[in-house]
Amino acid sequence: MTASWYDVLDVAPEATADEIRAAWRSAVADLDPTDRRFRVYNEAAEVLLDPKRRTAYDTEQGLLDDDTDDAEVEPERGRSDEAKTRRDDRSEPEASVLARDHSRPTWPVPGWLLTAVAGLTAVAVACVLVLLARPTSASVEGNAEAAQAAAEQAIVPLLSYDAKDLDRSQAQATPYLTDTERQQYDKLFAVIRQNAPQTGTVVRARYVASGIVRTGTDRVDVLVFVNQLTTNKQHPDDPVVYKNQVTVTMAKVGDVWLVDNLSTSAGTP
Repeated sequence: MTASWYDVLDVAPEATADEIRAAWRSAVADLDPTDRRFRVYNEAAEVLLDPKRRTAYDTEQGLLDDDTDDAEVEPERGRSDEAKTRRDDRSEPEASVLARDHSRPTWPVPGWLLTAVAGLTAVAVACVLVLLARPTSASVEGNAEAAQAAAEQAIVPLLSYDAKDLDRSQAQATPYLTDTERQQYDKLFAVIRQNAPQTGTVVRARYVASGIVRTGTDRVDVLVFVNQLTTNKQHPDDPVVYKNQVTVTMAKVGDVWLVDNLSTSAGTP
């Protein structure tokens, strides 16, 4: 029997999103991003954390019961057959009745009926427009890929700075941030400005790998692996490498994906 995505993450089919996310984080915590298992765990999380994809997957795996109940159909069938029998028992064929009634005067359609039909038509059109406006799975997947690419591009300037040119370092990072996150970044950078010149610290971030944690129409969480090479006055020529895992929340602002939140794990040299 082929292992399911639930088996890969070692969770039950009825597991909640939080339980699945926790299992995924635990599974990839000690893996190198180049490890084959890292991609497998990511694929499992991508399917099970997306409600639509998870429902489709559960149905495909036979975990959901999609049988229809025929009990409600049978009474309608009975009534239809009964009506047909009554028509067949008439002494006068239906065609002759229509021919006879054709000579009768045509009665005008009541205004309230026309209004009701118009109202129902408007509702039907509105429902169609709503369905058309809903994002397709393809558009959601496209958004996720665009957000992931934007996170990969933003992470290097956001996690890098040079004590000798802090103005330039800050200016390179801010275009990638939403207004809300820029305020938080400016507060953090104010602390860097106070300490970096004294220690002569230079941090060079290097992107390693990334994976999509959660997808949505206009918000996507991306897990990014980054190495930060750090030098200062104590070790100017031999940089210390800090390995970080950063969860980046990307928000769609207009047609652009910007960083709306950063959550960084403690870097280990």
